[in-house]
Amino acid sequence: MVRFPRGVVCGDDGVVRCSWGDGDALYRRYHDREWGMPVRNGRRLFEKVCLEGFQAGLSWLTILRKREAFRRAFRRFDFHQVSRFGPKDVARLLQDAGIVRHRGKIESTINNARRAVELEREFGTLAAYFARFRPQPRSRPSRLTWSALQRLSTSPEAVALSRDLKARGWTFVGPTTLYAFMQAMGLVNDHLDGCPARARAQRAVRA
Repeated sequence: MVRFPRGVVCGDDGVVRCSWGDGDALYRRYHDREWGMPVRNGRRLFEKVCLEGFQAGLSWLTILRKREAFRRAFRRFDFHQVSRFGPKDVARLLQDAGIVRHRGKIESTINNARRAVELEREFGTLAAYFARFRPQPRSRPSRLTWSALQRLSTSPEAVALSRDLKARGWTFVGPTTLYAFMQAMGLVNDHLDGCPARARAQRAVRA
């Protein structure tokens, strides 16, 4: 019988993965194909920041199930388009049962789209801006075990990123929210040792 490190499982589909990503088919696909893989596309980076804000107080699975509805509602997270949303768009979105109808989070997304346009103007791309907060390898755990991961709800880099974004006028961008963003977008690699996706993510970063 094969024994896996704590926090790593082999699903009934025969795929070895981090235990949090097993179970629901959406979670499996998200873990295996997206989470931890480096992203340079500005829309996807903006989308993830916004969806992490919407997720506050909810499960990520709830957001995954609504993600396509969010994409339709927010013009595929083209922040140039969203930056032009006004009161009529807020009213429309508050009637959209496919998304999380929270006025503060909807208005935050529109505000953050305007701030994203400013970041792009200053740094060229959102990817170039966020890359400034990638941790140095020596600051990361040498082995990412289950117990090590439990201590990583945030990081100094996520705190610094949160502070910088707030100074630039962004909202719903606390350190815990932004650490989850960094995990998902490949700014850190938090797949556990023993999960094959960890090596895939490392190769993608090197490439």
